[in-house]
Amino acid sequence: MESALRFLVVGLGSMGKRRVRNLRTLGYAHVAGFDPREDRRTEAATRSAIPTFSEFESALERFRPDMLIISTPPQHHMTYAWAGFERRIACFVEASVVDAERALELHRRSVESSVLIAPSCTMRYYPGPRKVKELVRGGLIGKPLNINYQIGQYLPDWHPWERIEDYYVSNPETGACREIVPFELTWLNDIFGVAEPVACVRAKLTAMNASIDDVYHCLLSYPEKVLANLTVEVISRPKATRELRVLGSEGEIVFSGEERCVRYANTHTRDWVRFELGAGTVEKSYINPEEPYIAELTDFIGSVTKGDRSLYPNTLLDDYRILQTLYRLEALSGKAQ
Repeated sequence: MESALRFLVVGLGSMGKRRVRNLRTLGYAHVAGFDPREDRRTEAATRSAIPTFSEFESALERFRPDMLIISTPPQHHMTYAWAGFERRIACFVEASVVDAERALELHRRSVESSVLIAPSCTMRYYPGPRKVKELVRGGLIGKPLNINYQIGQYLPDWHPWERIEDYYVSNPETGACREIVPFELTWLNDIFGVAEPVACVRAKLTAMNASIDDVYHCLLSYPEKVLANLTVEVISRPKATRELRVLGSEGEIVFSGEERCVRYANTHTRDWVRFELGAGTVEKSYINPEEPYIAELTDFIGSVTKGDRSLYPNTLLDDYRILQTLYRLEALSGKAQ
């Protein structure tokens, strides 16, 4: 029975705590956590009343999970995903930005077996991107021509309870901007196709205590001559920025995070047609709502229990291809990573 499924959340930081909440909301009682940090284990045990483990192997042997939810910093994703695969345990993995070749090999091995390794694609579950996709695919603005999209939030506001230098976002390999570029491309590519890098400028513009670029300006070409300007930054304050405008041959679409709406106008409507998105359920100290993360896990779990990979919309191969786009953009910027 599904209610008897056992989940081990690997990593009990911000995202791991969210995943524990998600599983609880879905009604799963058998949830445990692993984290080498005592403070995180104590917090999870106290706030979520789950058993916790300080050693990964001990967690596997004593808890015997059916699935792993891997919510560690990105540089550790493949270590635990491979460990799960080798034990024939299905794994859900948060969005990655490193170890592309290891992810590709794991994809190849996974598809040859019955063990599902599913990478996160949370933005594809957000109501804004879903509505944009519906309008584009429905032909409401004719042929898409040009995309302008900016996404950003001041980095110290991501985790106000800890210094940026104390977690992965300040590491050049897993830096905040570098991580978010593929995170956003996952849903943009789902709508518009495979992006071809054209140009990139990245730089550090602030005095934040991190040796990372805090802005990426990316120029991309999508199939059928669709141009896209993608700006990812960790500068926007005091409010986060999420603003998309798609120009088409017959109209335009706007997705505004601040207004929490998607709207379109075309040559037939003239005036804006507006769709309210709502705020969703936002946990204290978090910015993004719980619902997209819950929906994503629901599809992953369904894919595993029904033995149907098609029920989950993202693969490690998809992630690999998007990471190649990121690496090519960085090469075009003329700066060494």
